[in-house]
Amino acid sequence: MFGKKKPVQQIDKEQLELIQNAQRRIKQKKRLYAHFVFFLIGSVFFIVTNLVLDLGEDIKPFGVDWFVYPIAIWLFFFLYHAFNVFITHKFMGKDWEQKQLDRLVASQRERVDAMKAKFLEEESQMAKQEIAQEKLTKKKTSKSSELTIIVAAGENNEIGKNNDLIWHLSDDLKRFKTLTNGHHIIMGRKTYESFPKPLPNRTHVVITRQENYKVPDGVIVVNNLEDAVDASRKDNQPFIIGGGEIYKQSMSMADKLEITRVHESFVSADTFCPKIDISIWKETNNTFHDKDENHKHAFSFITYTRK
Repeated sequence: MFGKKKPVQQIDKEQLELIQNAQRRIKQKKRLYAHFVFFLIGSVFFIVTNLVLDLGEDIKPFGVDWFVYPIAIWLFFFLYHAFNVFITHKFMGKDWEQKQLDRLVASQRERVDAMKAKFLEEESQMAKQEIAQEKLTKKKTSKSSELTIIVAAGENNEIGKNNDLIWHLSDDLKRFKTLTNGHHIIMGRKTYESFPKPLPNRTHVVITRQENYKVPDGVIVVNNLEDAVDASRKDNQPFIIGGGEIYKQSMSMADKLEITRVHESFVSADTFCPKIDISIWKETNNTFHDKDENHKHAFSFITYTRK
């Protein structure tokens, strides 16, 4: 009583049309059957009227009893009716057959169009993949430089305060000089302005949004990191040297990291470098230096390459 109602089976348009045509066909046959019954009854009536009741007994056109003529005429109409049902209109009728044919042709066209569209899409995807692969191959074969980030950072990735270093490590400065000597060094404007003068034997590439920013001859000024890397494309190992925002932008582009990890925390720092994701970077070298009279803090020189 309170059970779920049985779902009503839905009839699609084509099934409904088949049912309607079948019903129309049944009605045609019923009418033909009724016509046949009336024909038999009428024929018997005419024969009985003439032979039993002797009505029109003397009427014999062309020597044939008169009842033969109405029976023959009625037979002609019955046969015409039967011909119309079974031959002229067939089962579904000419209109229905043409409609089905048109529908079949349209369906085949849709299938062909769908196959063409799928083929073109697959062809387009293959072409895109080939172009992408070609670009990747060209990039791999043409890339001759190794973009390197070089930075000294505390245990919590602190790198400076008030646009200056928090520590003074002579071996770190020597390492910086040795690694960057003869190369392009890419930096933000504030980092560049923290130098008393441009560092010798290096090509400085300064990133700034300031228009008409004045620099000495030999210093390259660009508006973004991509242009800075492009300006350094002839260098086999350009270096990113800061500051914090430039490090952040370049982390996804770099091929190598040269890190001086200072083993101490500096709560007063106001500038930081990004955290190194070990799922992306592989440590290839690690050299530890303990604190001494020339180094107030212990530190390690660590090299990472992209996996």
